[in-house]
Amino acid sequence: MAQIIAFANQKGGVGKTTTAVNIGASLATIGRRVLLVDLDSQGNAGTGLGFVRSMHKQSVYSVLMGSSPAAENILTTAIPNMHIMPSTMQLADAEVELMDMERREYRLRDALAQIADHYDYILLDCPPALGLITINSLVASNYVIIPMQCEFYALEGITHMVNSIREVHNRWNPELEILGVLLTMYTKQYGMTHAVEDDVRKKFGDAVFKTVVPRNVRVSEAPSHGKPALFYDFNSSGAQAYLRVATEVIQKTEQGA
Repeated sequence: MAQIIAFANQKGGVGKTTTAVNIGASLATIGRRVLLVDLDSQGNAGTGLGFVRSMHKQSVYSVLMGSSPAAENILTTAIPNMHIMPSTMQLADAEVELMDMERREYRLRDALAQIADHYDYILLDCPPALGLITINSLVASNYVIIPMQCEFYALEGITHMVNSIREVHNRWNPELEILGVLLTMYTKQYGMTHAVEDDVRKKFGDAVFKTVVPRNVRVSEAPSHGKPALFYDFNSSGAQAYLRVATEVIQKTEQGA
């Protein structure tokens, strides 16, 4: 049975999609079977894996609406062991359409239950908002990873995110746990970066990943080539950081978070 992990932060620009794609590719490289589900209507996760939206009809939108099963909306990527359930622009309408549906908070969980045995990890790339799609993701998940950029305002946002996760845990999914807070776009030359890191580690302790992801040009370039950083420049600092994070993910989920 797959471990389902949501990548969530209501703040945009924190490296959420980059993190989901690169941790997914790293887990697959280590030998785990991975499905990445793109739940953002912008479809950047698919782009980062080399997919052009107009070239396929598969979409997580169809899965959420119940018009086709999850198994029929999965694409094979160029990375061994890694599949993707892509997004389309239709997903932007899903927030409104879900409002009047039965079991609206559980639709993704119900759909993924049909394919969970085929994967070791199912990774959910959430949109930068706390709407019904993100709630569906959290209800479907065992764990949450919160990517966080090392900047002053991020601390306030992460507190709000943690409160939202706690609410989902209490109302819909008592199994939901925070797997970790991941510090991204880390620039060690900036004093503010160290101050934010110190505050986060004091507040969340062992819930913060030991590895930090540095601000790295190769990671930024990789999506334009349709590749995760690991397959664009294996030796880059960003690619190696995500590989270490994936190892931490395995340790936490397979040995107990």
